[in-house]
Amino acid sequence: MASDLDFSPPEVPEPTFLENLLRYGLFLGAIFQLICVLAIIVPIPKSSEAEEEPAEPRNVEVSRRPKTVVPSASKRPKKETKKKR
Repeated sequence: MASDLDFSPPEVPEPTFLENLLRYGLFLGAIFQLICVLAIIVPIPKSSEAEEEPAEPRNVEVSRRPKTVVPSASKRPKKETKKKR
């Protein structure tokens, strides 16, 4: 009766190269996702060096360019009508 029971482990084939590649790729993907989630949850303090540096003043003439509106030929000017009550 005891001799009829087979307690040896089942035969499992060795994983192929593609199976190993898939397994390690999934591990790397999971680690990458954890890093991304932690980057969202844990705020990174800004360095004080960036705040102390004065920003370069922009040239007033360069920043204030006159905007010219060119009416396109396909658009018709809107009619201004009063609402009738």
